[in-house]
Amino acid sequence: DVQLQASGGGLVQAGGSLRLSCGASGFTFDNYAIGWVRQAPGKEREGVACISKTDGSTSYRDFAEGRFTISRDNVKNTVYLQMNSLKPEDTAVYYCGAVGAWRYSKVQEKYLYWGQGTLVTVSS
Repeated sequence: DVQLQASGGGLVQAGGSLRLSCGASGFTFDNYAIGWVRQAPGKEREGVACISKTDGSTSYRDFAEGRFTISRDNVKNTVYLQMNSLKPEDTAVYYCGAVGAWRYSKVQEKYLYWGQGTLVTVSS
């Protein structure tokens, strides 16, 4: 079975850091770009960052640029999202997903697999 499992969320004070992990199984991990998206209460799901299959190319939304870092370990079949300088507006459920082509990495509708989310709560 295909599985993507996001973990690492929690409660943190503003200015703090969290490292999210996205573990994958059941498919050829390095055949897929991986993206993180988030959904805050009452808001639409929005992209956060994505990373290409093997060459390390990354892309960030403006709000994530300079604060968040996405990385992947294709041996461990895991993608990470290091989040620093967290703000209350970063509070959301964070999801990871897999997409077959880098050119679709910013198009959520093109993602083939999604994991269950992990809740990040940033207190002021």
